[in-house]
Amino acid sequence: MTGADKGYRIADLLQTERPRERLATHGPQALRDAELLAILFRSGPPGMSAIELSDSLLNETGGLAGLQRLPFESLCRHRGIGPAKAAQLLSAVEIGRRLAEAGAGEAQPSLQSPEDVYQRVKYGMQSLQQEHLRVLLLDTRNRLLRECDVYVGSLNTSMVRIGEVFREAIQRGAASMIVVHNHPSGDPSPSPEDVAVTRALVQAGELLDIEVLDHVVIGRGGYTSLKSKGLGFA
Repeated sequence: MTGADKGYRIADLLQTERPRERLATHGPQALRDAELLAILFRSGPPGMSAIELSDSLLNETGGLAGLQRLPFESLCRHRGIGPAKAAQLLSAVEIGRRLAEAGAGEAQPSLQSPEDVYQRVKYGMQSLQQEHLRVLLLDTRNRLLRECDVYVGSLNTSMVRIGEVFREAIQRGAASMIVVHNHPSGDPSPSPEDVAVTRALVQAGELLDIEVLDHVVIGRGGYTSLKSKGLGFA
């Protein structure tokens, strides 16, 4: 068997074991991650099936969460993935992110706890390469009015303009807000700068009559609520 013949083709599998056929019969939840990617890729390079290509990519990136952090150029450098496959993959990732942020079709999701906040934003925020400060604007019943990024970069009180954080809240007539930002390191432990920014935002919210309900730090696979920790809140 030559090097080009070592891999198997999906067409060589029994029909009941092929990813597309299994998806049609059992639903997408029955497929493992590599099989879902293989459906997107359709084929691999010479000597490698689409499933083998997918397994290779997932092993290199540490799983699906790692794929979120890969830029287009890095994907294109992986063996068997050119611009077309990279574009297909990143499009699928972005669709998933937008679905997560849309609350799976819920028009006005109610955010009652830090866990609710984390579940809403984790898909898009835990993979970001820079710190993003985001505000979730709420009505009097804690229903989401709008979600928007207001700042990109390392958080500190000298860089974050408090007025910019509250601009959208004032325009939308929000009753309260929840502040969220991510730590690209993956560790959601609040820094002294995070606490200082939180304290400044809480004080500004008291003056503007827009309550800052919490500041949630998003890490990789977890979060920290500064309100729950008593950090930055009187």
